[in-house]
Amino acid sequence: VQLQASGGGLVQAGGSLSLSCAASGRTFSSYNMGWFRQAPGKERESVAAITRSGSGTYYTSSVKGRFTISRDNAKNTVYLQMNSLKPEDTAVYYCAAAEGAWGPQSNLYDYWGQGTQVTVSS
Repeated sequence: VQLQASGGGLVQAGGSLSLSCAASGRTFSSYNMGWFRQAPGKERESVAAITRSGSGTYYTSSVKGRFTISRDNAKNTVYLQMNSLKPEDTAVYYCAAAEGAWGPQSNLYDYWGQGTQVTVSS
C-alpha cells in the first residue's frame, strides 16, 4: 500500500488543522492505521491509531480530547483532526499502515507515508 499524507501547515496556538492520509494499492480496510509524529531532536512518537473497522481508537495522553482519528474505508483515507493546537504539537506527522495487530508501537506498522509538516506558533 502507498500512503500520501497531506494537510499540514502553519497555524497559531489554539487553532486547528485536519490531516488526511490517502492510501492506494491493497484493500485499505484490511489495515489498521496510525498517525505518528517526530519533532526536531526527538524520537518518533505515536499520536493516534484506529482499527480496520474504525471501532477502536487509541490516543497518546498529550492529545486526548484535542485530536480525533477517523477513517473512511470507502475513500481509502484516514484523518487526524487536530484542535486546540499547542506549540509542542509542532512536528512532522506521518501516517502508517499495519497488516497485523494494531496499537501505538511503531514496529507494528509495515508501511509509512512521506510525512507532512505541522508548525504551531505561539
